[in-house]
Amino acid sequence: MDYARRLRERARRGDPVRVLVIGMGKFATMFASRIPRIEGIELSAVVDLDTSRAAANMKRAGWSDADLSRVLFEHDLARAFDRALVDVVVEATGHPLAAIDHALAAFERELPVVMVTVEADALCGPALAEEARRAGVPYSLAWGDQPALICDLVDWARTNGFAVVAAGKGTKYLPAYHTSTPDTVWEHWGIDPARARAGGMNPKMYNSFLDGTKSAVEMAAVANATGLSAPHDGLLFPPAGTSRLATVLRPAEEGGVLEKKGVVEVVSSLERDGRPIPDDLRLGVYVVVEADHAYVSACLEEYGMVADPLRRYTALWRPNHLIGLELATSVASVALDGIPTGSPIAWRADVAACAKRDLEPGEELDGEGAYTVWGRLVPASRAAAERLLPIGLAHGVRLARRVEAGRLLTLDDVEELPENEAVRLRRRLVPAG
Repeated sequence: MDYARRLRERARRGDPVRVLVIGMGKFATMFASRIPRIEGIELSAVVDLDTSRAAANMKRAGWSDADLSRVLFEHDLARAFDRALVDVVVEATGHPLAAIDHALAAFERELPVVMVTVEADALCGPALAEEARRAGVPYSLAWGDQPALICDLVDWARTNGFAVVAAGKGTKYLPAYHTSTPDTVWEHWGIDPARARAGGMNPKMYNSFLDGTKSAVEMAAVANATGLSAPHDGLLFPPAGTSRLATVLRPAEEGGVLEKKGVVEVVSSLERDGRPIPDDLRLGVYVVVEADHAYVSACLEEYGMVADPLRRYTALWRPNHLIGLELATSVASVALDGIPTGSPIAWRADVAACAKRDLEPGEELDGEGAYTVWGRLVPASRAAAERLLPIGLAHGVRLARRVEAGRLLTLDDVEELPENEAVRLRRRLVPAG
């Protein structure tokens, strides 16, 4: 990699990597906090519906007025492309339909995209990657967010000849969270609602983290980028600390919970009775690999790896992820080597909308993290065969018939979807064999 040295060389040549950021929210602001300290990366433009808020976020992250004066702030992406020098586009709006439009606009200009809005990748990632290939540019997941870090662990395992049994991340999970709404989210998080409002915390976003949707979205991105499978009936969220990853995340016939080897899964930091797990992986990522020979098992133990009781499986993990503080890794990889830090290779997983409660004809679905549906991970083959409604399109559409609580919605359950780029790209998706 050697990115730091190579970026410094670009700075000395007066040819820094110029980045255009779309959406200066939390993730992008964390990235912006690092840019003044990175030789060879320059923020050339920020596109945001509220440019004053975007500039204020950057000032809180350490930018001076003089530094801000050298950045183009724009409301309109097309105008920003016309006015700024750009090498890499970072899409960080958090709005999947808008993010898909933005990525396509970047590809039209033969610009690579680092996709922070993983919801867009879960919805249309394989088709976006195909569009990027046609344009001759990389399309990348965002380093620092968990999907790209998981992809890196999977690649480490395979590069070194280890079969991947499971890969994923940790989160806080209880079954009751699936029916959580923005009205109950702060109670589950243990956060005072007044403090949440004062801090500008978005209840829908935090609820999507809690109700299982975000985990499903991120695991769909990982499955599509690595070739790992999605569990047939969705994520299990088994309770497991780091010391038990290899024991819990092995096939069911060997004492674990997995339906088979080679799947994505998310572990909970809570036991089912709500007790916290001491060595939880709530903010981290992991990979479980198989030791295919007694000699390898012995070597792994010699170097401190924790094995399952059969001494057949072991796990490697990273305890945290730093989102935007690490995003420069993706920017450097894409700009210097043309290599994405994780990118879809096939459609293997999807995120289907599941009813949080009984839903009646005529009701309008309100999407991720809201009151009507949550997102459940399913194999792409199942999503296609059953015509399941993706969570990314379950917003602003009305129900054509009644749907019982806990049931996955289908395209036949809703009125005709409005035509947009996401719908167009979804028609091209074919499940991987």
